[in-house]
Amino acid sequence: MAEAGAPAGPATAAPVVRFDEVTVRFGAETIYDRLSFDVKAGEFLCILGPSGCGKSTSLRLMGDLLAIQGGRVEIEGRTPAEAWDRLAYVFQSPRLVPWRTALGNVMLGMDLRFDGMTKAEKSARAGQLLDLVGLAADTAKFPAMLSGGERQRVAIARALSVEPDIILMDEPFSALDLNTRRRMRQEIIRIWRETGKTIVFVTHDIDEALVLADRILLLSNKPTSVLDVIGIDEARPRDIGKTLSLRERRERLVTLFRRLEPGAVNEEGEIS
Repeated sequence: MAEAGAPAGPATAAPVVRFDEVTVRFGAETIYDRLSFDVKAGEFLCILGPSGCGKSTSLRLMGDLLAIQGGRVEIEGRTPAEAWDRLAYVFQSPRLVPWRTALGNVMLGMDLRFDGMTKAEKSARAGQLLDLVGLAADTAKFPAMLSGGERQRVAIARALSVEPDIILMDEPFSALDLNTRRRMRQEIIRIWRETGKTIVFVTHDIDEALVLADRILLLSNKPTSVLDVIGIDEARPRDIGKTLSLRERRERLVTLFRRLEPGAVNEEGEIS
């Protein structure tokens, strides 16, 4: 189902991330057992799996922060070491510098990555991005003056400031209260539509994945492989309670999780 304002055809776009039979071991423990999947250009991919299966590990591999023992990881046809500058991260914690304003924190990303930009150019771009994430009136505020959701918006603007093709998001809303999480989900969809970035989003929340994703990648227990891939083409914004196909997918995911990890899923669809 096509959506106005969504990136054009992510389902048929070329892969920009590819895991080809990737094996990862930590000491004697095998984390990934020939894990294979890809991410299409412009796609919003959510990664779900039981606790400890290595969801966040996949992001570290994309960013060249961990070594693999077998297989291959490619980012836009290159190794992660070659393609690091095409990626940006948003973590569970915003990781803002407390003595910099919101504007200064967004500029920090450019300070660390771009040598050729003037301070005025960085400031102008940071202001544009804070406007994009809804913080145009808060550029001079320090992190302590911002709410949790606002701090996370600054982190998203900082990630966008380095002009990545792919944004890696590691449970970025899990520390927020329920109402703020719901607002942030709508915000990230709006930002994704406006920028056309590829987003790889790790979450432990089934409902969050159903609301956000073009596809959900479900990982197994260790040694980890892909258990299921669930495509979602319902128009956004999505209401799981009012959409039969989403409720059916939710039931399917809850059933699979309870087989993987009995007692892991609560009534809100969150995985413990």
